[in-house]
Amino acid sequence: MPTPTRVLLYEDNPDLRASLSQLLAGSPDLQVVGALGHCRQAVADVERLAPDVILMDIDMPGMTGIEGLRRIKAVAPQVNVVMLTVFEDNDRVFEAICAGADGYLLKKTSPIRLLDAIGEVRLGGAPMTPGIARQVLRLFPRSKAPVLANEEPVGHLSAREQEVLGLLVEGYSYKMIAADRGISIDTVRSHIKKIYEKLHVRSMTEAVSKALRQGLT
Repeated sequence: MPTPTRVLLYEDNPDLRASLSQLLAGSPDLQVVGALGHCRQAVADVERLAPDVILMDIDMPGMTGIEGLRRIKAVAPQVNVVMLTVFEDNDRVFEAICAGADGYLLKKTSPIRLLDAIGEVRLGGAPMTPGIARQVLRLFPRSKAPVLANEEPVGHLSAREQEVLGLLVEGYSYKMIAADRGISIDTVRSHIKKIYEKLHVRSMTEAVSKALRQGLT
């Protein structure tokens, strides 16, 4: 039996924290290792609780979620951190991504999508709501994005692989890609694995970044 994904939640609203904890605890694939109202001891929390994925609110008392994110990534870069927020403004999105966020979801995200996002980020994905994904595209204008020296071009991807990568850039989840292309989720994962291998990247963020730099979409 697969080992459950260990999830740590930071959310200062006690009612929302309780409902999210209940949602996460109800999934057999997840184990809630902590549900905290602030991230002032984020580094100690991570060392003590050893989470695989963190759901991080942005606005919390004493220390913002973005500062908590920075501190966590400085000591445990392997931990996936998904920002969970009511905000959709450019400054916060850009700041969170620059601080190392692995995903960015709105608090109004449906429960099913939230659970999907945790599995997605564990597979190297970068889950974002469509509105956030569009903002990310605007934050990184393709016309000014330099192609790095010795970078593998995306042109050698197959037509289907370029389609999948293009949908990832637009913020589609694995399930959304499968439905859009009429293929199974396992087939989507197979395409993404090949994309990683061909582009010599290790994560969705790197793959999308390379696609943006080379003007794929």
